[in-house]
Amino acid sequence: MVVSTVEKHARKKAPHASRLYRELVPAYEALWPMVAKKRIGRAIGNLGLTGGQQVLEVGVGTGMSLSAYPRDVDVIGVDLSEDMLGQAERQIRDESWSRISVMRMNAEQLDFEDSMFDVVTSFHVISVVSDPRRMMWEMLRVCKPGGRILIVNHFRSPNPWIARMVDSAGAFTRHLGWRTDLDLQEIVSEMPLRVDRRYKTSPASLFTILSASKTAS
Repeated sequence: MVVSTVEKHARKKAPHASRLYRELVPAYEALWPMVAKKRIGRAIGNLGLTGGQQVLEVGVGTGMSLSAYPRDVDVIGVDLSEDMLGQAERQIRDESWSRISVMRMNAEQLDFEDSMFDVVTSFHVISVVSDPRRMMWEMLRVCKPGGRILIVNHFRSPNPWIARMVDSAGAFTRHLGWRTDLDLQEIVSEMPLRVDRRYKTSPASLFTILSASKTAS
C-alpha cells in the first residue's frame, strides 16, 4: 500500500498565506459539489483505473472527488489547507476507506520521489496556485513515464470574444484567489506530455478536461 511508503516524504509546510480557503470551507462544501462533482467523477471513471494502481490527487481540498476512485486503488490526496483536509479526513474515516489518505503538502513542491505514481490528478487547482507551470512540472516529475495526467480546470478560451469577457472579471477573481488567463496550449506545449483527449462536457461549460500521458522523455 502506497500510504506507508510515502508518509515519510511529507514535510510540514508553512500555513497558507490567505484566510480565503479557511473561510470558504462551509460554502465550498455546500455548493461546489453541485457544480463540479459529477464532472470530476465522470472524468475519473474515464481513466479506467485498475486494482493496485497508485494515484496522487494534487489539491484534494475537502475530498469531494474521493468517492469516485475505485476502492482497489491506492490514493493520496495533498493540499495546503488544514481546514479542508480536516473535512477530507472525516470523510475517509466515516467511509472506512483504507486505501485513501490525505496529507498537507505544497502543490508546487511535492515531497515525493520521481516517477512514483501511475496517475496524477488535479481538479480546479492549477489556476489558484502562485506558479501553475511549476505545479505542472511537479505533477509530471512524480508521474511514471507512460503514466496518466488528468486535469479539470478553467482555461482561457481560444475564442477572443469569450476570452475578453472572462478577462473583464479578472480583478474580481484575482481578489478571490484564482486567475482566468491560463492558456492550456501554452502550458502543455513545453511539457513531456501526449494529450490523449481534451474536451468539455458541454459547449457552454467553462471548464476543460485534459487527459494526457507522460512521455518517456
